[in-house]
Amino acid sequence: MRKIPIGVSGRHLHLTQEHLEALFGPGYELTVFKDLSQPGQYAANEKVDVYSPAGKLIAGVRILGPVRPASQVEISRSDAIRGKFVAPVRSSGDVKGSGACKLVGPAGEVELTEGVIVADRHIHFSLEDAKEFGVKDGEVVSIKVGGIKGGILDNVLCRVSSKYALDCHLDTDDGAAFELSNGDLCELVKAYEITK
Repeated sequence: MRKIPIGVSGRHLHLTQEHLEALFGPGYELTVFKDLSQPGQYAANEKVDVYSPAGKLIAGVRILGPVRPASQVEISRSDAIRGKFVAPVRSSGDVKGSGACKLVGPAGEVELTEGVIVADRHIHFSLEDAKEFGVKDGEVVSIKVGGIKGGILDNVLCRVSSKYALDCHLDTDDGAAFELSNGDLCELVKAYEITK
């Protein structure tokens, strides 16, 4: 079966237009730094500082565009521990009851009462890719990675849409633990057995 490319996602945030303008000024629009693996998505040139409720700073967190219906900050578990953030593992967009933070930009500040998460492991599938791999939207699978620290990662969510391109997204903690880099490949594992 075809292998799936891996994208290791560093900490980043998504903003509503309202919050973007509060941080950068009225009428502000994001500018493109580079395109990302998913069609229409990009890393912006703009960055903001993120403060935990304990006052710990993560400086210069990059914004991803385009703007979204809800603002959210995606960090690693290591970031959460160091910065004393509350950050449950969630799918992108599922921010109800998640952690709080303060965003500081060049033109102002925004207090988020929720929106800080550790993103779940997930694979983006187009409709054609999902059919080829035999998966459905919302299904949870495992992946196998090779290399000097290879292994199997469980609890990987399948996200299927006509707007997606095939890519497995892991955070920097998972990437570091398995010595993975952007562009490395993994295999889909739907079931496996641990022998004693």
